[in-house]
Amino acid sequence: MKKISSPTQLIALTFLALLLAVSCKKEKSGQTSLTPQEEEAAVTASSESSIEQELVFNDVFDNVLGVNSEVGLGGTGVFGRSVNGREYGVDSARCFTVTVTRLSATEPFPVSILIDFGSGCTGKDGHTRSGKIHTEYSGRLTVPGKSATTTFDGYKIDSLSIQGVHKLTNTTSGGKRQFTIDITEAKLTQPNGNYAQWSGHRELTQIEGNLTPDIALDDQFTLTGYASGKVKKGDHLYAWKSEITEPLLRKFTCRWISSGILEVRRETLPAGSPWAGRLNYGAGTCDNKATLTINGATREIILH
Repeated sequence: MKKISSPTQLIALTFLALLLAVSCKKEKSGQTSLTPQEEEAAVTASSESSIEQELVFNDVFDNVLGVNSEVGLGGTGVFGRSVNGREYGVDSARCFTVTVTRLSATEPFPVSILIDFGSGCTGKDGHTRSGKIHTEYSGRLTVPGKSATTTFDGYKIDSLSIQGVHKLTNTTSGGKRQFTIDITEAKLTQPNGNYAQWSGHRELTQIEGNLTPDIALDDQFTLTGYASGKVKKGDHLYAWKSEITEPLLRKFTCRWISSGILEVRRETLPAGSPWAGRLNYGAGTCDNKATLTINGATREIILH
C-alpha cells in the first residue's frame, strides 16, 4: 500500500473523495430505478422547471413579435397595454429602450433590435426585467420563411438569469399561420445556484384570428413539441424529457397557457410511466393554475 507522505497529499485525497461523493449523489437520478420518494422529487423538480421554461420563452416570443409592425405584429408582450385584463396597442409609458440597427445600407432587412431593460424595469405583469434582449430579423415575421434569432446579455426576469438562443421562424402553409421555435443551449439560473438547461422544439399553429393577420389581439395558437435537458436542485441533478401530449393553447389576451397537457419524465423512464409528471393546464380558462399528477396523485400548481 502506498503511504501518504505529506499533509498536502492527505488534503488532496480528502477533497477528491468529497468530489466523488457529491458526483455520485448527483448522478443517482440517472439510474433506471429510484425509490418512490426519489422518483417524486425528480419529476416534481423537472415539471416545475418545465413550467418556468414555458413561461419565460413564451414571454420572449411575445416580445420578439411585438416590437412593431415593421418586424412583427406590434403591441404584444412588453409592448402592449393592458386595459381590464386585455391587450390594446402600444404602451406609451416605457421603462426600457429600443435600439434599431440596419445591417444593410440599401435594404430594410436584415435588422438588429436591442431591447435594454437597464438595471430593472417592472412591467404591467408585475415582473421586473433587467439586462438586454438582442434579436436579428431576416424579414417581417408575418412573411413565410422569415425568422428572428434572439440572444441575451445579462438578461433576467426578477432574479432568474436567462441564457440561450431562441430562433423563431414563420413556417406558414395551407392558409393557417404557423411558427416554429427552436431553443438551444438555454439555461435558467436561480440565485441559489439551482438551474435548468435544455434544448427544445415547438410548433405554433394559429387557430383563431387568421382573418385579421395584422392584429394580435384575437390570435390564438396551439403548441406542440418536445424538449430535453437537465435540472439541478440542491445536490441533485436530473436529466429529463418532455413532450406535449395534448396541444397547449396560447391566447394573446392571456399571459398563461389556457389548456393542454405536457408530460415530463426522467430521461431513463419510458413514456406512460406512472412516475412521469402530467402537467394539465385546464380546459381553456385564462387563469394562473395548472395541476401536476404523479403516480395517481394530483396537486395544484400556481403559475407566476
